[in-house]
Amino acid sequence: MASIGISNCWFCSSSALTTHPLPNKRLNFGCNFILPVSRNAWKASKVYFKQLPDTQSSGIDQNPTNRGASISRSKMEEYNIAMKRMMRSPYEYHHDLGMNYTLITDNLIVGSQPQMPKDIDHLKQEQNVAYILNLQQDKDIEYWGIDLQSIIIRCQELGIRHMRRPARDFDPDSLRSGLPKAVSSLEWAISKGKGKVYVHCTAGLGRAPAVAISYMFWFCGMNLNTAYDMLTAKRPCGPNRRAIRGATYDLAKNDAWKEPFESLPEYAFEDIADWERNLIQDRVHALRGS
Repeated sequence: MASIGISNCWFCSSSALTTHPLPNKRLNFGCNFILPVSRNAWKASKVYFKQLPDTQSSGIDQNPTNRGASISRSKMEEYNIAMKRMMRSPYEYHHDLGMNYTLITDNLIVGSQPQMPKDIDHLKQEQNVAYILNLQQDKDIEYWGIDLQSIIIRCQELGIRHMRRPARDFDPDSLRSGLPKAVSSLEWAISKGKGKVYVHCTAGLGRAPAVAISYMFWFCGMNLNTAYDMLTAKRPCGPNRRAIRGATYDLAKNDAWKEPFESLPEYAFEDIADWERNLIQDRVHALRGS
């Protein structure tokens, strides 16, 4: 099944779109987006992880290469119950439907975990993926019975750089602390310009979109709400805003006596000044290779 490109995106007509880089003095060259002229052009949709006759109605690209993974229904139900309870999210992950993903920008894809080596072939052949950023912990991978080593070997054979920045699933504090290094890896990979970057966690509904949103917020001249709305309009999901705001505060903090993040109002660090964005970018760049 063909992937849904940005040019024929499901949430608005092509006549309502324009392509342009967002203004930023230190804009990353990879920050080129197709944005609606009107805020009302966004159209949100509930996510369904099932094979649909018309994939454009779901907003999520389904990878047809993997339908053979065997996983018990009880494991999926257990995972989805935990996700709904801990993330307060209505979305579900259906491992039995295979890998799914969404093209967020020309060079950034957010999706669920690859389940077997042929998923890597699909990403290379269909999307020209050159880098994979995996946010899962070892226990996440073991839970689903994924043979990660075979996936890494296939990445090496195809010339795809496989990177790991683990964060604990459903844990906003772990996500907050891990975002700077994860975004550092993502920004580095995009800056190479060799192909698309595939960012994934388990379901592609929490950690992975949070990393992508943070990248767009810190490096692409957007405020948090704009970045959040842009991604979730394309891939309905519920990444933790507070974790992103907290990581932004941590990176922008330049005074030991600064008011603690926990005492700040809910809208704090939804936007940042130019000097704060420059400081964040410098600090994220400094994390490369760490």
